[in-house]
Amino acid sequence: MTSLNDRVRHLIGASGLSQGQFAEAVGLDAPKLSKSLSGVRRFSSLDLARIAEHAGRTVDWLLTGEEPPLALAARAAAGSPTSAATEAAYELVSIRTGVASFGFAQPWVPPSVPPLRGTDVKQGANLAEVALAHLRAQGISVVDDLAGAIEQGFGADVAIVPLGDGVDGLAASTEVAKIILAATTATPYRQRFTIAHELGHLLVGDDQEVHVDRDIFGPESKTVGSERRANAFAAAFLMPEVDLRAAVPAGRIDEAGFCALAVSLQVSPSALAYRLKGLDLIDGMAQARLGGLSAKHAAAKTGATAALVAQASAAAAMRPPALLTRDAFAAFEQGHTTIRPYARLLGQDDTDRLLADLAGAGGPEGSGDGASPETTRQRRRTTVAAIRCFFDEDEAVES
Repeated sequence: MTSLNDRVRHLIGASGLSQGQFAEAVGLDAPKLSKSLSGVRRFSSLDLARIAEHAGRTVDWLLTGEEPPLALAARAAAGSPTSAATEAAYELVSIRTGVASFGFAQPWVPPSVPPLRGTDVKQGANLAEVALAHLRAQGISVVDDLAGAIEQGFGADVAIVPLGDGVDGLAASTEVAKIILAATTATPYRQRFTIAHELGHLLVGDDQEVHVDRDIFGPESKTVGSERRANAFAAAFLMPEVDLRAAVPAGRIDEAGFCALAVSLQVSPSALAYRLKGLDLIDGMAQARLGGLSAKHAAAKTGATAALVAQASAAAAMRPPALLTRDAFAAFEQGHTTIRPYARLLGQDDTDRLLADLAGAGGPEGSGDGASPETTRQRRRTTVAAIRCFFDEDEAVES
């Protein structure tokens, strides 16, 4: 299969359909397909998008005949605990690669990173300072909407989706796509730490193509250099040293002040205590005492319980990547691709309903982002389950 036409013919043969049946199945005019295969007519970008979607391939494969390493990784992971995460990353990278070929390149703008020296922990802390300076220069804060801040400040695509049991997050990197995935969860502070951890992997270039983190606080976090560096980056990124030294003068902080600091930074007490001890701002006894507090206790102590419940609810909900969703819709609007990539990003299976909603014919139950009423109801059920989990469990919300 040395040419585009050869690959299309291969897909037609593999489908078991006649050429005319295949054209009908993918929504193409049969005479136009015949002319394209004979070389009289060029395939349009929309033609290729339809063929690729129907055949379970990518436009990039149709054009080049080459499968990216991430596609191979997704197949290799099939049936494993990381399969859902790898497949989700492959889908986002495929969509980003597709829209980039139509002129919607990812606005990836990383900071200029000087050579990293010293221990893994020192490297992570130094990288965090560079990343924070990059955001501050743009007037962007990481405290509230961390995913949005990373999208706005660095141009990465950030999504929150179910990733399967035991997987915290994933970073995927190709020439045209920088992707961060974090698992939906009822523990918002752990999710924030995961997102920052994956950003660290992207900025330093760890494991090009795909890096799956099954447990960011597991054994690898202590034994693998890249994991120690990514965790140190996340800690310094979410809990900047300059802010902590200002908040803990002379190394003194009481429980009320500690709880207020944890709530304001949106980190768990255990993570904050560990960070303060690492900076020699508190001693080991204080770390044990303060780090043993729960996030719910810290929120209650500062009158922020409602805010924490809202954060837990948001962390349990799916979040499509905003930049990629925007670009996928623009590619559809301009006739480069079908509605399906945009629909997949929204978690919308019923493309006919989505098209009707976009045309203004949707029912009153829509969510406002194009999702169907059933998708909206499922999101609500997920949110309710997260809140129940939050109140039923007595353990701390880990970072």
